[in-house]
Amino acid sequence: MTEEDRRVIGGVDSHDDTHHAAALDDRGGLLGTEVFDVSGEGYRQLLAWLRSFGGIDRVGVESTGSYAAGLTRHLLAQDIVVLEVNQPHPHTRRRRGKTDAIDAELAARHALGLAAPVAPKETTGIVEAIRQLRVVRESAVKSRSAATIQLGGLIVTAPAELREQLTGPRTLKGKAAACRKLRPDTGRLHSPTNAAKQALRSLARRIALLDEEITDLDTQLEPLVAVAAPRTTQLLGVSTGHAGQLLVTAGQNIERIHSESAFAALCGASPTLSANVT
Repeated sequence: MTEEDRRVIGGVDSHDDTHHAAALDDRGGLLGTEVFDVSGEGYRQLLAWLRSFGGIDRVGVESTGSYAAGLTRHLLAQDIVVLEVNQPHPHTRRRRGKTDAIDAELAARHALGLAAPVAPKETTGIVEAIRQLRVVRESAVKSRSAATIQLGGLIVTAPAELREQLTGPRTLKGKAAACRKLRPDTGRLHSPTNAAKQALRSLARRIALLDEEITDLDTQLEPLVAVAAPRTTQLLGVSTGHAGQLLVTAGQNIERIHSESAFAALCGASPTLSANVT
């Protein structure tokens, strides 16, 4: 078989700084393995390396939504068929061990066998923009929750006079507003009372900034989600947050979810999890 006639199946084991690639022929013969940098030039070199063995049929890639997101976008832009590959089966790991070269080869063999083929999520459209803003919003919400809990704990353990001063507001939101008005003597922070005032005011200001950040992100997300899912956002009881989560879970290429059972598997509600989506 000449290189012009050979059909090549690639596999990629993805990492933060490097991608380890493997190439198979269509009979499963290993053609080679190689390591490439995670960069635009590295992506081009990886694709050229695979093409040096023949025409590329498809490429199995691990972590298409994280470490290999950039590579996946590059391959799809070059009209290469990309399949999402989960981690190798533990039985294979026990038989052959764990190396990047082995994982890359197993990714290629997974793609060769088309065992539960999965199309990766597209990350070049509005849904990816929504996902990125939601990631930041979720971290801001978690940070606000942590700061609010810390505020309540510090109030409970504050010196009696200060604690009594903050007993007026009944809610933590009200207590945070009261804490922002505290005026500690920064020259006497060796005093527990002044140190508590400084700590409480700092936390209260952090909560206010996080509230503002979350409000700004909600303002930015609302029109994006409405454009991406206009019918869903008009349903009774479906908020921007609910619709945004559905969009991110399903992905831009909604055709990946080809049936109700596939959607159930995607949401972790399927008893067999046999549908071909991740």
